Amino acid sequence: MILLKKIVFLLVVGLAGVLSAQDSRPNIIFILTDDQRWDAIGYSGNTIIQTPEMDKLAKDGTYFKNAFVTTPICAASRASIMTGLYERKHDYTFRQPPLRNKFIDKSYFSLLKKAGYYNGFLGKFGVKFEDHRDTTLFDVYKPENQGGYFRLTHGSTKHEHLTDLMGANAIDFIKNAPDGKPFALSISFNAPHAADSSPEQYVWPVALDTMYQNVTIPPPLLGDDDSFGKLPKLVREGFNRSRWKWRYDSPEKYQKMVKGYYRMISGVDRVIGRIRATLDQEGLSQHTILILIGDNGYFIGERQMAGKWLMYEPSLRVPLIIYNPKDKGGKTIDDLVLNVDVPSTLLEFANIEIPDTYQGKSLVGYTHGEDNKVSKRDYFLCEHLWDFKPIPASEGIRSEKYKYFRYLHDPTLEELYDLENDPGEENNLVGIKEFEKILQELRNTCEESIKKLSK
Repeated sequence: MILLKKIVFLLVVGLAGVLSAQDSRPNIIFILTDDQRWDAIGYSGNTIIQTPEMDKLAKDGTYFKNAFVTTPICAASRASIMTGLYERKHDYTFRQPPLRNKFIDKSYFSLLKKAGYYNGFLGKFGVKFEDHRDTTLFDVYKPENQGGYFRLTHGSTKHEHLTDLMGANAIDFIKNAPDGKPFALSISFNAPHAADSSPEQYVWPVALDTMYQNVTIPPPLLGDDDSFGKLPKLVREGFNRSRWKWRYDSPEKYQKMVKGYYRMISGVDRVIGRIRATLDQEGLSQHTILILIGDNGYFIGERQMAGKWLMYEPSLRVPLIIYNPKDKGGKTIDDLVLNVDVPSTLLEFANIEIPDTYQGKSLVGYTHGEDNKVSKRDYFLCEHLWDFKPIPASEGIRSEKYKYFRYLHDPTLEELYDLENDPGEENNLVGIKEFEKILQELRNTCEESIKKLSK
């Protein structure tokens, strides 16, 4: 009997220890914006856009100055963020079969759910899952993929902007999350993605109508005819050009459209403030990690182009902020970090084993000030593999100093830039004798990376 009591006691103590460990795990809020380029945030040095909440997160957290996506298109990038895999590995983009179950099973959604997190998803999902598995992975699931930016709220005749509606749903999730169990909430804003079918393109909350009205947006870099003329013909005749005509082909239209784009981001920023105020009210702010990233970069008139999809910096580079209340803030990281690093980071914060199949790395060490424990990335493969003529497929290598890329349907079309001396990517160095060795080295690195990441 004494032995039995000891066994029961040890089991109870052990169970209590497990529950205690679970209870101590942080809540996580992951915020994904749609088409927010790296410098569309005040903290980056942009003196026009008003993003006080994002700036505060960056100031009090860890700001990644050189964050990039591996694929600059929303469907493939979102699949990479979910699975920790490059596009050529998960093989998902537009007009492809659904993301396969073997990848879904190791998505951060699935692993958080299995580990006992109260799982929520709000907003634009953007990826089709095999067997509609997305509907089974969440305790609260409210996807918003269609229907425009203004919606009728439940039980009301008042139309509400989708960004604000998602904020209200996020607040409801936080307030109704069960006690004694950590939560993980993914909020995927549709903003600032343009409403492509609308002549207005950018649709913001009415309360922001007058924001930016008295400012003048500086003209885009490389917005001249010569810069456009240097582009390959397949780019000049693609979607990047047609969308430029929709948005930026006159000075007046450019001013209107960029201000609209900024207003949409400021709308997201307001909602982040409301969410953080709710965390304070609920006594959760010191136990909740917030992560923000954009799903891809964005052209706002550079080279007379709009959209994303290409291997130039405006298309690849995104904002990335991690705020952990347990860590000392004020850190700016210069190292190259990627969208595929996000799921590893989420899982480490949640004390969940990171699958060895993941192709990214955890960024948690940076937030702890343990930069020396994070393996530094010298370069990364950038790729856009969708076989769709209006958006020419391409692939390449981006290192700290150089960028090399080529177009898949005509590999003789190559571009090489010295980013250290030419950050605007104005001077293509292909064909210049003194850079022939570097060009060949980067070609080789590209081939080696493709083989490694395809395994």
